[in-house]
Amino acid sequence: MNIGELLADARALLAEATISRLESELLLGHVLGVSRAHLYANPKAVTNTRQRASFLQLVQRRRRGEPIAYLTGRREFWSLALKVTPDVLIPRPETELLVEAALDLIPGAAQWRLVDLGTGSGAIAIAIASMRKRCEVHATEISAAALAVAMENAEAIVPGRIRFHQGSWLSPLQGLFQLIVSNPPYVAMDDPHLQQGDVRYEPLTALSPGHDGLAAIRRIAADSLPLLDQHGWLAIEHGFEQGEKVRNIMQGLGYASTGTIKDLADLERVSLGRKP
Repeated sequence: MNIGELLADARALLAEATISRLESELLLGHVLGVSRAHLYANPKAVTNTRQRASFLQLVQRRRRGEPIAYLTGRREFWSLALKVTPDVLIPRPETELLVEAALDLIPGAAQWRLVDLGTGSGAIAIAIASMRKRCEVHATEISAAALAVAMENAEAIVPGRIRFHQGSWLSPLQGLFQLIVSNPPYVAMDDPHLQQGDVRYEPLTALSPGHDGLAAIRRIAADSLPLLDQHGWLAIEHGFEQGEKVRNIMQGLGYASTGTIKDLADLERVSLGRKP
């Protein structure tokens, strides 16, 4: 079978599961080690038996619901190609808003000391490190498997720029920081969304802190104050319906200049607070 015929068969299979044409092309490109542009330019190129078998196996796994990022082992974030495995949360486009918020806070020539809590794949820390080259960037992660993924990504993209620490949230850290950022778990355990789509395959501890969806945010907000330098900032990603609650948490702890940033869909996604 040539590339065009193989893609046609895959599209027929995936159509039943309402999965896009784009995904079949990404899977075949992954198997062949070529770009989507190459597939379009060479529809008559013949594939071998091993390639066809590998591709169709991935198609079947995608039909069962496995995330495309885990099947290919890659996900783009902030225009950076990141390795992802089932040990880490799949980086999402909405999390780029947290990176944008951080970069807006950090002056271009600043030599700030900052940390990404619960770094997962390392996406946030790596994106910030790639844009603020004079800053001292730290990242924490409780999962050894996830930390290994983050370290591999950092070594490939920003070698020697990030200092990694294994442990829960701020517990492995010392010294003061001008900025603390985090995309913590914020989905309540009984939320039906945890049983839908890609999240069924992602690490539950990266999605939900338990029955109280704000539990991790409460702890991070409280524990960050002693480690923030004077006028240092905390920036947290959260659910689109949690903005007011997160602001209230920060205000109750004494944070100043609290506020929430909305995404392009006008949904509240990132809340900020400053140490007075």
